Amino acid sequence: MHLRGLQRLTRTITFSVVTARTARCFCTSSLGTMPPKLLLAARPETYEQQIGEKRKRIENLFATFDPPELQVFESERENYRMRSEFRVWHEGNQCDYIMFDKSEGNGVKKVKVKHFSVGSLLINELMTLVMDFVQPRPTMKQKLYQVNFHTTLSGEAMVTIIYHKKLTAEWKTAAEELRSLLTSAPSSSGIVQVIGRSRKQKIELFTSHVDEVMTVAGKRLHYRQVEGAFSQPNGGMCQHMLTWALEATLSCETDLLELYCGNGNFTVALAQNFRQVIGTEVSKASVAVAQHNLQKNHISNAKVFRVSSEEFTEAWKGNTQLHRLESVDFQTLKLDTLLVDPPRAGLDDETVQLLKEFKQIVYVSCNPETLHDNLLKVADTHKIKKLALFDQFPYTDHIECGVFLERIAQADTPKQASTQAEHSSGQQQTTL
Repeated sequence: MHLRGLQRLTRTITFSVVTARTARCFCTSSLGTMPPKLLLAARPETYEQQIGEKRKRIENLFATFDPPELQVFESERENYRMRSEFRVWHEGNQCDYIMFDKSEGNGVKKVKVKHFSVGSLLINELMTLVMDFVQPRPTMKQKLYQVNFHTTLSGEAMVTIIYHKKLTAEWKTAAEELRSLLTSAPSSSGIVQVIGRSRKQKIELFTSHVDEVMTVAGKRLHYRQVEGAFSQPNGGMCQHMLTWALEATLSCETDLLELYCGNGNFTVALAQNFRQVIGTEVSKASVAVAQHNLQKNHISNAKVFRVSSEEFTEAWKGNTQLHRLESVDFQTLKLDTLLVDPPRAGLDDETVQLLKEFKQIVYVSCNPETLHDNLLKVADTHKIKKLALFDQFPYTDHIECGVFLERIAQADTPKQASTQAEHSSGQQQTTL
């Protein structure tokens, strides 16, 4: 195993996944050469054209691999985004939601946001209710800095209100009144959490998570999503991704290793296809949520461990023993399938070599170009069996892709190649 590559992946994914995925949500250029353009409104009349252009782009990019027919999963045309963050701009006695447009080339332009058709219906309803409540109440409005909305397909929501002042008992009383009001939003299930944040201060009314329900291949799966932690922003598209990955791995018969599994998004959905699933995650909070999600979905053949990939691999190879992994029976573990979901930079060279150790690979990518580069380096050992385009961010150039790879029958793993080379060398020395 290539431990240094895994160690770098530990550092990269832990800190980059959220930034890479949240920062791109309103961009129209994925090349990094143009300033990001703000997307305030969905444009349904242009959807067919933009998805057609994305399809052509992916088909051309991956043609060199002679892949099967591209599967295209289209997004809802409007109200597809489950999470949004808005700064608050104060002018006189008025305050408004704003976003920043950097695309004009003349610095940063503040843009007021009254309606956000990209966001879910519930986000739009909550935006109005929050601002109408805050405007006449100095306790709620004074030094209000930002409002974050986190909604779900299940109708639950979480509103985080951030201030540049200390939050008082008077603020909490008003926030409790606001929370009661928000539960009346037409698209709400009646469960809305309100969280107040300030420097070294956090007030929860009454908790800091929501419970999502995803439908995957006709089955309802339950996911707890925690405030501030990463979750897929396009809930409908997440359901497509999970269903695709489930169908892609139907023929897998042994065990799955998932690196940096987060809250268990794929772990929960794919467990039914494997004998055992091992997930690694370095965040203590994420491990706790993933374990909750496994229990909530009555999954007994999957385990998530708070270890780095380097630590797990060392234990797997028998080079070390870890108390956190004492429940893993490494003698019977047969990890033939690997799932990776790296940041936009893709996998480094040493980690790409790790892919060659597995019979099947599920690779979910938020950057087709780096995915293409990584696949070139395993083209001699693995073949694309499934290729998918997930339109996670409509009306932008950003594309989410999924590939399912299988090892070519005649290909050797790096470990086998090394063993054969050593054996050949030994024979030559004997002959000499």
